[in-house]
Amino acid sequence: MRIQNGSTVTLQYTVTSEDGELIDPGAEPMVYLHGDPDGLFPKLQAALDGKGLNETITATLEADDAFGPYDRSLVRMEHRARFDFEIELGTQLEGADDQGNPIAFVVKEIDGDRITLDANHPLAGLTLVFTCTVAEIQPAA
Repeated sequence: MRIQNGSTVTLQYTVTSEDGELIDPGAEPMVYLHGDPDGLFPKLQAALDGKGLNETITATLEADDAFGPYDRSLVRMEHRARFDFEIELGTQLEGADDQGNPIAFVVKEIDGDRITLDANHPLAGLTLVFTCTVAEIQPAA
């Protein structure tokens, strides 16, 4: 059996940076529906298309093919007095983008009374190297 659109695929995987730093050890297998544009990154799906059980691929995804470029407009500086609760590094806050759409921010830095909030995905702007081994293929329904 080979991976094709509509197949449910289980992968053993790891993700590293382009310089080899481990980002995700893939402790749990990844399961996705092949051909779903909202699932696995399209470039990664293309590399897996037609592969069989126990085959391994390595695919390098530039930022545009993964979590997108780092967007400085998604970084905001706020004064601590604006918050009526305890702020710590890593705290997640709900806010809005410039058009009023909901957006999640993470506290990235605390410098005295200045709080840096960032709504970028933690892997935005990075080139990622995926190494994937096909562990299971369920045929299209």
